[in-house]
Amino acid sequence: MLETFPRVQLAHLPTPLEPLPRLSAALGGPDIWIKRDDCTGLATGGNKTRKLEFSLGAAMAEGADTIITAGAVQSNHVRQTAAAACKLGLACEVLLEQPFAEPSEPYMQSGNVLLDKLFGANLRAHPAGTDIVAAMESLADQVRQAGGQPYVIPVGASNATGALGYVDCAVELLGQAEDQGLVIDHLVTATGSAGTQAGLAVGLRAMRSQLPLLGIGVSAARDVQQQKVYALACETAELIGQSGIVARDDIVANCDYIGDGYGLPTTGMNEALLLLARQEGLLLDPVYSGKALAGLVDLTRKGAFDGARNIVFLHTGGSAALFAYLDQLHT
Repeated sequence: MLETFPRVQLAHLPTPLEPLPRLSAALGGPDIWIKRDDCTGLATGGNKTRKLEFSLGAAMAEGADTIITAGAVQSNHVRQTAAAACKLGLACEVLLEQPFAEPSEPYMQSGNVLLDKLFGANLRAHPAGTDIVAAMESLADQVRQAGGQPYVIPVGASNATGALGYVDCAVELLGQAEDQGLVIDHLVTATGSAGTQAGLAVGLRAMRSQLPLLGIGVSAARDVQQQKVYALACETAELIGQSGIVARDDIVANCDYIGDGYGLPTTGMNEALLLLARQEGLLLDPVYSGKALAGLVDLTRKGAFDGARNIVFLHTGGSAALFAYLDQLHT
């Protein structure tokens, strides 16, 4: 299904699919399993590595020598892109957008930002509200004028090319479940720039699976998020030659756990982060996986998954950002 698309090897695959018995017991609901996409291996891992295998495969096929991308200051995507560019011998130009006012010094200097600098990315600061797409295209023009060959990767690598990484992940997950004799009743993950949820939706339907997929939103209102994911799922399905396999009703997002906004910690996120750390010895991040697990924990306690046997939580990584939030986390 994906063999014809250019691809580079960046990730440690397949990532583990593991039970969380202590967390399951603590919540008193279905058995919870975790798909460890925090273990993809590139620059502390995370979900963007799967996407970048296809995005950078396309870049290499076009003869690019400079990668241009963007994200929030503590972007997991930027960190993994910068590392991948190093691995492939490419220059990396990054536009970092400040998502909120009066950030702390750890937020601006630690966590992913420190790693971006270690990987030699050229970081360019932009205020909130910047037209990032236009800014990246302007930078691409500058690279061309200087004799370079740029390739622009959107925020989160969340276009149809990047989403192929999660089409592949869906196939991988279904194969692991079959090998382990595991019947999955629900798949839950964070949803933000949309590529992960869109790719999973396409991969599941391409494999004729009706597994329900729930995205826990981290940035946008429910209607906006669902439409964004659906639009990208349609583009991705068309790209692999399977237009129409994803219905609008297949795309479900719960955006009740965002709190005051993208990147801003919540009490529920902090509780979920500590719960997983102290029950299972696993780390989440404050922006994506922490809020997604907060949603899963709360929904489980409210009985939303009553009658289910097994839930899989797809861990999108990002623990490097914990250090940037050291003054906002309660331990």
